[in-house]
Amino acid sequence: MAHQIRLPGAVLAVSLLLGLAGCSGAGGTGAGRTPADGGKPGGSAPVASAPADGKPASGDVLPGLLSTAAARTQLAALKVAPPGTMSGYSRAKFTHWAEQGDKCDTREVVLQRDGKGVARDAECKAVSGTWKSLYDGVVVTEAAKMDIDHMVPLAEGWRSGAAGWDAAKRKAFANDLTHPQLLAVTASSNRSKGDQSPDLWQPPSKDAWCQYGRAWTTVKSAYGLTATEPEKKMLATMLDTCTA
Repeated sequence: MAHQIRLPGAVLAVSLLLGLAGCSGAGGTGAGRTPADGGKPGGSAPVASAPADGKPASGDVLPGLLSTAAARTQLAALKVAPPGTMSGYSRAKFTHWAEQGDKCDTREVVLQRDGKGVARDAECKAVSGTWKSLYDGVVVTEAAKMDIDHMVPLAEGWRSGAAGWDAAKRKAFANDLTHPQLLAVTASSNRSKGDQSPDLWQPPSKDAWCQYGRAWTTVKSAYGLTATEPEKKMLATMLDTCTA
């Protein structure tokens, strides 16, 4: 049972005022929120708030997901455009994995976040743990068998707007721990996906479609990336699998 703490009247009043101020949304993770490494999303529409600790919300595997209703609104607002050219593209233009402190890079942070019972060595490398891959439902106990997937692949980002970004924004996109852009999945499912958009590749497990559709839409909206008509149609189909 939680202990009750009695506060003096003045302190209680101040606490209530601060609590009300905190509910106003100031400082949240909307469109003005800066992702990892200082890059700024390109979209002007608001996006879902992520928990302060970067953990997914209850019932979700990914952090910062839009609700189904918000995802439908943002999906409708995505600008339609044909895929851009791959001219000039290189994964090296999206610096990853960035250092995140305490000898940990982005990959290790995601492995820790997405796994259970994860133990690290002195160099922050995951040495044990259990991971369940969203895309195929496979349970893995070896970190080496897990890939960190970019929800919107770097090449797909390039084709839909990232070609015009500066290096700092590309680095932010490749290491974004605030939006649902990074996820630990089986290497086989990640490599099956490659750089394909949802109209060309869908998670083998249909149980993943709701979160996948919400995540893809969240990221594209947050960064102001374009989408094709077939892509938007498939995302709508994925959102139709959501129960709430």
